[in-house]
Amino acid sequence: MAKKAAMANKTVTKDAEKTTNILAIDVGGTHVKMLDQRHDEPVKIASGPTLTCADMVKQVKKATEGWGYTHVTIGYPGPVIHGKPATEPHNLAPGWVGFDFERAFGCPVRVVNDAAMQALGSYEGRRMLFLGLGTGLGSTLIVDGVMAPLEIAHLPYKNGKTYEDYVGLRGLEKLGKNHWRKHVAKVAQMLKDAMVADYVVLGGGNAQLLKKLPPQMELGNNGFAFKGGFRVWEGAPKTEQGK
Repeated sequence: MAKKAAMANKTVTKDAEKTTNILAIDVGGTHVKMLDQRHDEPVKIASGPTLTCADMVKQVKKATEGWGYTHVTIGYPGPVIHGKPATEPHNLAPGWVGFDFERAFGCPVRVVNDAAMQALGSYEGRRMLFLGLGTGLGSTLIVDGVMAPLEIAHLPYKNGKTYEDYVGLRGLEKLGKNHWRKHVAKVAQMLKDAMVADYVVLGGGNAQLLKKLPPQMELGNNGFAFKGGFRVWEGAPKTEQGK
């Protein structure tokens, strides 16, 4: 299916003559999605607990055959330190820590946290807090164009539970939509105040379940992850790699 999708997506946009072509890869627990600067629609492959890093690279290269990308950005579902995965992913097969992505893809590669990549694509200046509402809780702060990935998810929130326990997928399933929405609003406001953020962007797959948003908060768009992947190389905003 991935090969057919890739073949159907061969229509090249007006940016086709660019010398640099960045491929952004958004790695998730159920799918790996990818888009470069020369195409309009992403393609995807299935992921899951049996997907190894080597398998991911092999399938991505097959699905994007002929795209001619020169640089790669990977949005990784876990902590990233100095441009490298710091821990193995919870929902994928092990082997990601220490993997040589540049050798595997044959071009320069930068790895960022997946929430941070979507945050980069959502950023519109000033001091922004991004919260990714998915299986867990992703978080990133961008201040005047400088990105700082956070690990808020497992901090204590209430009743001996963490923020993720309440606003992640477990909380949604346990509390139901209405109570989950109330906790999302409360947590977002608490974290906005703590980070002295000008505004909060609520992204991730479950953000679409929100109805009414508090002031200075807005919905993100999963498609912004690709925009963020391009921005990693374009230098706006800056990332921890500093390159």
